[in-house]
Amino acid sequence: MNLYNSLETINSLLKSLGIAKPSGQGWLAVVFTFFLALFITWFLMPTVRKFALRVGWADQPNARRLNREPLPNAGGLAIYAGVIFAVVIATLLRPIELQNVLAQVLTILLGGSILVLVGFIDDQFSLPPNLRLLTQIVTALLLVANGIIIKVTFGTPVDATLSTLLTVLWVVGITNAINLMDGMDGLAGGVSFITAMSLLAVSAQIPNKAAATLVLAALGGGAMGFLRHNFYPSRIIMGDAGAYFFGYVLAATTILGKLQVTTIFSLVPPALFVLLPVLDTTQVFVRRLMAGKNPLSTPGKDHLHHRLLAWGFSQRRAAFTLWGISLVFNIIAMGIQHMSALQMLATTLGIISLLGFTVWQRMRAVGKVGVGG
Repeated sequence: MNLYNSLETINSLLKSLGIAKPSGQGWLAVVFTFFLALFITWFLMPTVRKFALRVGWADQPNARRLNREPLPNAGGLAIYAGVIFAVVIATLLRPIELQNVLAQVLTILLGGSILVLVGFIDDQFSLPPNLRLLTQIVTALLLVANGIIIKVTFGTPVDATLSTLLTVLWVVGITNAINLMDGMDGLAGGVSFITAMSLLAVSAQIPNKAAATLVLAALGGGAMGFLRHNFYPSRIIMGDAGAYFFGYVLAATTILGKLQVTTIFSLVPPALFVLLPVLDTTQVFVRRLMAGKNPLSTPGKDHLHHRLLAWGFSQRRAAFTLWGISLVFNIIAMGIQHMSALQMLATTLGIISLLGFTVWQRMRAVGKVGVGG
């Protein structure tokens, strides 16, 4: 009887955390996908780094980045491999029903794959900004064509056109926001991890977001595995390939389930999850346009993290500060999405614990005792 009561208590706790069927395999599949992506990315990154150094895949010191020596820029390839492998294995094992959402998963991964390829080519050979933008628009339209769309319902004859335009603007904007934020060790990876895990917690509560839940689990695992090697002092960066992949997948998963917009305020909840990179990119765009510069092709030290560094913050402290701001925005977003206080607390503690463990692992690897600075 005691064993039965203990199991009932555990089931009740899991249900309170948002797991509808604790005895089922669905939530176990999500956990499996997360850790599989984590381990693949974590252990693949050193191999990718060594190969990148050997063949010259590295970012030279420039006006945008803070590195003072060539830094391998192929981390996005390891992230991509970890995420794709984890999702494929989870799909083949079929621990959860994927038949109805498989098309959505494949659409997101196809668009992400295209951007990884274009981003990687850009990392090595510097593609024209217009070509990169065109590719982003095409991958956004790919989502629209497969029903992953922000559906405008103003009751006007142009609702369909507005839906397409808004979806393209959303996807392209967030993709570039994550990419432009990737200028300091640990920043883009940490913000992407926080956003992915928060979105995962929300999507797990919604039946029609099974595709988002699976992909976000893999993306969160990939981000954590990458951070182990990217937190200051970084050994490798994600490059445009990784930043485009993170931005695109996060943008797509926020609108899975046909987000309906009846007023402009309908966009507030999903926007809060990515508010930090959006605010950062917006202020950079405005400043560069006012200066008569091309916002997409003009590097500069005008991002939020550059301002923190100018105020005397170390890279670690700046990363922690911006992670904290991003986490606050995500907590607010989770609250607006009607998550319970217990679910929000569990998600927040989980994010902080996993980030803390990753930073500790990185510090231990470089022979540091603490994580201050």
